[in-house]
Amino acid sequence: MATIKIKQVRSRIGIPKNQKRTLDALGLRKIGRMVEHNENPAILGMIEKVKHLVSVEYKL
Repeated sequence: MATIKIKQVRSRIGIPKNQKRTLDALGLRKIGRMVEHNENPAILGMIEKVKHLVSVEYKL
């Protein structure tokens, strides 16, 4: 299973509460923070919800 590196690149100030909670669930709390997750439908759905705030890098 592939892993995904997710990095927060934009601020969470002024975004809706549900998107802030999604960032928290991904483990992102500050700009520049990077986390790794296994690729699964739940994580991909969360990334889709906050794609304008994060950058994604796929690793095989």
